[in-house]
Amino acid sequence: MTRAGKRYADAWSAIVDLLVANGVDTCFGLPGDDLELLRALDAAGLDLVPCRDQRNAMYMATGYALQSGRLAVCALGKGPAVTHAATGLLEAREAGAPVLVLAAGVAERRRGSGGFQELDQVAVTAPLVRWAHRVGHPDRVVPATVTALTRAVGPPPGPVYLEIPDDVRTAEVLVTGPRPTPPEPLVLEPGPVTSGPALAVIGASRRPVVLVGGGMRHRNGDGAVERFAEHLGAALFTTASGRGAVDERHPLFCGVAGLYAAAPARALWASCDLVVSLAGRLEETVVEGGTPWPPVDVVQVNVDPAGLSAEFSGPRVLGDARHAVLGWSLALGELRKAGHADATEVWAGEIADARKAMSRDVEAELVRAATLPGVRIAELLAALDATAGEPRVLVQENGLQDMWSYCFPFHAGGGSVVPSEQTPLGFGAAAAIGVKRAAPDHEVTAFIGDGAFLAARADIAVAAPAHGGVLYVVLCNGGYGWLDAQRARLGLDADRYPFTRPGVPPPVVDGPDIRCRVLRDKSALTSEILAARRFCSQGGTAVLMVPVAPDDIPPPIRDAEVVPQ
Repeated sequence: MTRAGKRYADAWSAIVDLLVANGVDTCFGLPGDDLELLRALDAAGLDLVPCRDQRNAMYMATGYALQSGRLAVCALGKGPAVTHAATGLLEAREAGAPVLVLAAGVAERRRGSGGFQELDQVAVTAPLVRWAHRVGHPDRVVPATVTALTRAVGPPPGPVYLEIPDDVRTAEVLVTGPRPTPPEPLVLEPGPVTSGPALAVIGASRRPVVLVGGGMRHRNGDGAVERFAEHLGAALFTTASGRGAVDERHPLFCGVAGLYAAAPARALWASCDLVVSLAGRLEETVVEGGTPWPPVDVVQVNVDPAGLSAEFSGPRVLGDARHAVLGWSLALGELRKAGHADATEVWAGEIADARKAMSRDVEAELVRAATLPGVRIAELLAALDATAGEPRVLVQENGLQDMWSYCFPFHAGGGSVVPSEQTPLGFGAAAAIGVKRAAPDHEVTAFIGDGAFLAARADIAVAAPAHGGVLYVVLCNGGYGWLDAQRARLGLDADRYPFTRPGVPPPVVDGPDIRCRVLRDKSALTSEILAARRFCSQGGTAVLMVPVAPDDIPPPIRDAEVVPQ
């Protein structure tokens, strides 16, 4: 743009022009009565993935942002459309997903009059986003949009909310100066970290653990974290949100920490002398999830001050975790002391032993599963792993039985997108569509429960013809297995509280672009999965319904005694 400026017919045209300039090529959403946004998107060559449910639109956008590391855009109507999307905003905030939410709003002149779908939407959304703003004048459209884009990508990244009132969106927008450009990131060259409390405790550790959080996603492309763990001789764990940030085939990787950790990994964790937490929030499932947290220092590194917990002893570092591990890796060679190598070798042996024990436990579980009737989830995951190609992404929910996919070493390798600590029902089912849009060359498998499938069913059907390619593996227990397990633990009547109705898969999704099968036969597992993968490779959406037994519960969850034995 020259200093002569530019004239836009309406606000949406100006906003879409800025989206294009910032590399946006896809939007998700369910607009309200205002469809001028679609006309602006069409004119700019941007695609809108139309949704039937505002929550699913937010989940898709969040999945896209988490997989790609780029900005995602979600378009909404006003009033109840915004409140319906609030759960998705909460999930995007907790996941640290850069999502720009564009919403309609009542005209300024109608505020306070009880107009159609009038709501103080900024007040509703502000607690759920990094920034919420209502544009009050056409002159503010471009500056406000640039501010929203900047705040969404961070650091730290997260969702932002921008409301365009009806009278502003229809007004002409005149930009008289040069268009603002995105801020230029300052790339720092890594160097050895100078001595300080964090480096001192890291250098003195003999039995360290590195815990990788979700903030390391897209910050570890060249294996900086794995190299740091190698320099340190540390066991490598992730939080649930951190899955996909490190190579799960690495010989130091011991799985997901806390509630989802296998028994040998829990024993290893309990005997460490230091935890280095990278870009995570030390969520409850890690800290109080069945694995005893040892009384040791925790070095926390986070670019977001809100991500630094005050509940643990040990140094807290405010900064980029990637830059920290690069600097610490360079400095560690200077801190080696006599006897350190021997101690590290002993710890490395214990890590290797724990990994071997976990692998033996999985083999034993598969042997046991083979003797039981019906398809067991361990067998299903093993078959999915054996048939998967590369590159691939596993998108997960967080129900009782789909937690099997959090267990080491199932589905080792490949990427992973999981819900945050908020775990909203249906996130993985809808997010898989956004993940596929972000990574069209990847095999995308959504491993979900039937409750989650039903929550996203309408959008799965709508997305299939134009945006297919996702394999849905649906564990069918007739509802909500986690709640039913708690009901049984308390001895409540199943007929009065029917959280599940086992044996009845949910209604199929119809259409020529959808292939739906019910899997009951162990011997057909591999052939059915291969057929489903072939269908997906041709752009279709495949759904495999798998009836599961109520007692088919992941061993770590059984060990944590949060469900009846």
